[in-house]
Amino acid sequence: MICPHADFADHFGFFLPLAGITTVRAIRENAFDIKATGRLNRLYIELRKDNLDWGTATRRHDMNQFMARLIFCFFAEDTGIFTQETIFTRTIDTMSARDSSNTHEVIGTLFRAMNTPPGDRAAKGIPRWAEPFPYVNGELFSGTTEAPRFSRIARSYLLTIGGLDWTRVNPDIFGSMIQAVADEEERGALGMHYTSVPNILKVLNPLFLDDLRAALEEAGDNGRKLLNLRNRMARIRVFDPACGSGNFLVIAYKELRAIEAEINRRRGEADRRSEISLTNFRGIELKDFPATIARLALIIAEYQCDVLHRGQREATRDFLPLDSKNWITCGNALRLDWLSICPPTGTGVKLRGDDLFSTPLDQAEIDFENEGGETYICGNPPYKGSQTQDREQKSALESVFKPYGISSRQLDYVAGWVMTAAEYGRHTPTVSAFVTTNSICQGRIVPIL
Repeated sequence: MICPHADFADHFGFFLPLAGITTVRAIRENAFDIKATGRLNRLYIELRKDNLDWGTATRRHDMNQFMARLIFCFFAEDTGIFTQETIFTRTIDTMSARDSSNTHEVIGTLFRAMNTPPGDRAAKGIPRWAEPFPYVNGELFSGTTEAPRFSRIARSYLLTIGGLDWTRVNPDIFGSMIQAVADEEERGALGMHYTSVPNILKVLNPLFLDDLRAALEEAGDNGRKLLNLRNRMARIRVFDPACGSGNFLVIAYKELRAIEAEINRRRGEADRRSEISLTNFRGIELKDFPATIARLALIIAEYQCDVLHRGQREATRDFLPLDSKNWITCGNALRLDWLSICPPTGTGVKLRGDDLFSTPLDQAEIDFENEGGETYICGNPPYKGSQTQDREQKSALESVFKPYGISSRQLDYVAGWVMTAAEYGRHTPTVSAFVTTNSICQGRIVPIL
């Protein structure tokens, strides 16, 4: 590695293998996301050390939600969502004692403020120093606003993380990396479940993006054709039943927004509010924390797209309060009814809940905002050969194939997604594309499928 000494710190991903951490090139070369993840990881471990109950199954969701709240606040204070730059970090630094004895109380108060409309704050005892913080809504700060207790070291880590430049975050990369923070099994393989943007586009381009770009080229400057294409895009639904921290959904959203922005530019409506709703991007994820991060990554992507295509002023004006809507279902995709989570056109979602971030996470909670459009299924499901599947995975795979009289003993785990997508397509028009093992299309598994 050769670089100027002043830039050395931006390349420390090069040395990760020396620490026993394997990763992929796209992540290794992204200095900010590595730096932010590494420091969040330190904070997470330090908090768990002093708050043993927060590491139990009972409180795992509380800990995951706490980390998601911190990430949102760090991003919001650096990007203009909060009215004053670094206000979250500065308030904690100013109002909490240096011995960290009340750090958890200060953070809890800020979370309560962001969950309380301005007109109700006095009655609920929100102190004046928390008044500058906006009402976030979206249930991101609902439920318990309790924060874990901080040691001096944890407080120092928190302030250091707040000092990073969060405008540089890449939600499509950061989400996969942040999984390593809360998942001890993945901590030694930083971002190994990350699918790079070029590889994601190898799936999404032929699936539907190439067709949309061709339609844009054909439309030229014809206002009517451009309007029809924009209306079509507003109804497109993208469903990833193995979404992890949302990589495929984030990239699909950003690519659609780019095409929509070009349509608006050609129609002389460059600052028009987007008609592409986040609620049209659905996912299923097995684990609680990446499901939470997937929601957050999409929210961040929406704001970044607004800034890019409409400008900072318009983006900030329309961002808060967040909608109380959920697009990611937490559960085993092979055990859930995809038709209930991503229903056929004209039908409602059967599973319902209350909000975006609070429990229960195992429920889809709203109807799609724009009915009547195309549905595309995509993703990078877990592979797992027949010899490496655990008992639950074998059972889940069997539940998919048994109704058809097919033995699943020799099948890779990913075959369950292929079969379920095929069954989904029998009930509503859809096109699917997955990253899979090559055994799906060659060898002994082909005749079984």
